[in-house]
Amino acid sequence: MDGLLMPLKVAEAWVMVTIHKLLVAIGMSDGPGPAWVLSIVGLTVAVRVLIMPLFVKQIRSSRGMQAMQPELRALQNKYKGKKDPASQERMREEMMALYRKHGTNPLSSCLPMLIQIPIFFALFRVLARLQEIANSAGSAHPVKIGPLTPALAADVQASSLFGAPLSSSFMNGSSATVKIVTMVLIVLMTATQFYTMHQLTMKNMPKSVTESDNPAMRSQRMMMYGMPLIFFITGPQFQVGVLIYWLVSNVWTMGQQWWTIRNMPAVGSEAYKKRQERRRRKGLPPDDEKKSAAGSEDEAASSGPGQRVQPVRNNRKKKKNRTASTAEQRYAERARERQQAFDASGAKDGDAKDTGGAASAKSGNKPGGSKKKKGSKGGNSAKK
Repeated sequence: MDGLLMPLKVAEAWVMVTIHKLLVAIGMSDGPGPAWVLSIVGLTVAVRVLIMPLFVKQIRSSRGMQAMQPELRALQNKYKGKKDPASQERMREEMMALYRKHGTNPLSSCLPMLIQIPIFFALFRVLARLQEIANSAGSAHPVKIGPLTPALAADVQASSLFGAPLSSSFMNGSSATVKIVTMVLIVLMTATQFYTMHQLTMKNMPKSVTESDNPAMRSQRMMMYGMPLIFFITGPQFQVGVLIYWLVSNVWTMGQQWWTIRNMPAVGSEAYKKRQERRRRKGLPPDDEKKSAAGSEDEAASSGPGQRVQPVRNNRKKKKNRTASTAEQRYAERARERQQAFDASGAKDGDAKDTGGAASAKSGNKPGGSKKKKGSKGGNSAKK
């Protein structure tokens, strides 16, 4: 295991020694002391800055999980009650296709934590070998890890946090001070680990997502409760320096997620509602109106420098949304006008037919009347 972790161990030793030299240069005491404790804190900050892109991927994955929930629920309803292997296999394939479509993964929310585990164990091995490195001083072949020489290893081993050496742990510490300090660190590490995962999973997701019973949310809940429990059980084996690293990393994550959730919350989540309430109290428009106004300004700016920029009204978005319905109304109005014109033309044709019939009736009556008159004249002449 030491061979696989050797590149990480050397890199961590370089970072710690470099930060220690910088702290000494600005006035902190050389040798054993708080500078080595702060060098572990500096190592944590350096690692968190390097894995910042993974945090961005974590946030995007959370957004993707939110966007795919309606399709995921429809997929679950489609295969509801189908327990045969073929149906279950098709459901898994379609679910993986949904994950690829939205660019998300159930484990993406834990990626920053998982990527730190090798770094975590590399630091564990560096601190575990401090005694061996320090004892090799004066030998023909002194042991060292990168720039961490026997003299520096002895300084690190002699440094402590509240009386607990950085290389001591709950299991191998004999004094009550070591056990108390390590147990406090374990409890804080576990609590902050749970809070950071709960913060991202529950506070930045709509209730429709957090209350659903899909496989993705089940895996999220399992990780949220399982990982802190694992660290609490294994915590007594870790040295004080390792516990400092993980606690500082959790505190960094809490602050980073707090800023992100406060300023860029997921739509429909509890954090999103609180942000809109804060904007209303300040007299600012909701984020939706702000985005629509910004989009209108971009359109006006792209229209050309020679054109006058029209003022953007708040109801611009509403007018855009009514465009489709207005077109439908115009189409329906034209259809009604055509129908009315058709009815009017039909009525005229009917009137014309009635007029023609009446005229023909009159013309039919006139010949009959003339014949009758002629007949009556003939009758009269016969009588005469």
